[in-house]
Amino acid sequence: MKDFNELEKMLDEKRFRLLHDELAEENSADIAALLETVPIEKAVLLFRMLPKDLAAKAFADLFSEVQQSLVERLSDKEIFNVIEELFLDDAVDFIEEMPASIAKKVLAYATPETREQINHLLKYPESSAGSIMTVEYVNLKRRMTVAQAFDRIRETGLDKETVYICYVTDSERRLKGVVSVKTLLLSQPEQVINDIMETNLIITRTDADQEEIARLFEKYDLLSIPVIDSEDRLVGIITVDDIVDVVQEEATEDFQIMAAMTPSDKPYLKTGVARLATNRIVWLFVLMVAAMVTGGILEKFEKAIRAMPILTVFIPMLMDTGGNSGSQSSTLIIRGMALSEITPRDFFKVVWKEMRVGLMVGVILSSINFLRVWLTYTSNPEYGAEVMKIAGTVSATLLFTVVVANLVGGVLPIIAKKCKIDPAVMAAPLITTIVDALSLIVYFSLAAILLGI
Repeated sequence: MKDFNELEKMLDEKRFRLLHDELAEENSADIAALLETVPIEKAVLLFRMLPKDLAAKAFADLFSEVQQSLVERLSDKEIFNVIEELFLDDAVDFIEEMPASIAKKVLAYATPETREQINHLLKYPESSAGSIMTVEYVNLKRRMTVAQAFDRIRETGLDKETVYICYVTDSERRLKGVVSVKTLLLSQPEQVINDIMETNLIITRTDADQEEIARLFEKYDLLSIPVIDSEDRLVGIITVDDIVDVVQEEATEDFQIMAAMTPSDKPYLKTGVARLATNRIVWLFVLMVAAMVTGGILEKFEKAIRAMPILTVFIPMLMDTGGNSGSQSSTLIIRGMALSEITPRDFFKVVWKEMRVGLMVGVILSSINFLRVWLTYTSNPEYGAEVMKIAGTVSATLLFTVVVANLVGGVLPIIAKKCKIDPAVMAAPLITTIVDALSLIVYFSLAAILLGI
């Protein structure tokens, strides 16, 4: 990609012919990055210099805010060109992101056929296979020869999103097989499609969740997957470039939920301060209220703290260790569930494994902590014989905290999945709050027993 500043300088100096030639040679993703960098007035001028097909590809890569700003400034003919050149799945994504007024304006300039196809795709539930599929695929018939298949690809392939995989259907549009262009190239011209097509098909349905489809792509190394409706008719395909977007969206959403924020699909620098604050404050409020339980526990054991102030020194260590242990456990389980390595049926396997891991880690940490407390306070006459009891109380609580944190972090995401809640909700902040409360109760209860306070 040529330097952005150099291209912008060409625009300022009105070297339009040279700029046009330079832009025509660039990748659509790089052009989209340029359009998002310059002021919108310059972005419109640059956009108008692009060839129609390149303009559509670059438009599809733009953030929705930039798309909206461009549409508001383009002529009717330019809007028509964009919407007709866009692949249908990109057009649907664009329409879904736009305010109703902009969406109506854009659809008004589309051809009746394009408008009908877009409206049809818009009816599918968000995040379903139907909402991300495209209807632009190459279909062949079983009785075609390889030579006829190539004629069909040449005739229709230019407007299709992919031609690498062709789909074989019958007269009722039911999927019978698939054949790759590689297979066609390596076959004789007179061979019949029915004899060379692949019939062991990986398919999905229009109502399938996009995360499930992403797992199919990963498991079977697919370039595209056919989508069928309730009557087993082929209605579209999903290509790997769409799945890459899905994986990115889902990963971003999980990270945000795990950090106790309301998910947002807008980039950080493109999101307003008020919106960022709104996304964060709801969960922060919930966690703040939950943390009041911890405060209530400390208040309940106020007498114990007064009698033995040294106990407060170890509270941060216990709470932090518990929170970190739970976070480690929940992160592994949530990731394993996202990759389908762990399912709700593995509940007891997870419990058994996390209990053993917690015991192993807890014994090591509590032993080290026992020695540290004993060595630190044994020479202090203020505590005298109580040092061993203090060390025992802290170490026993630490062992309990690590084991419980591992169990809570391991099982809560599975329970959430079973209850059809996003497992990422049961992430570090919530688990930390639960473990903090339990560890404090055990800590002061043991202190009351062992130290007699």
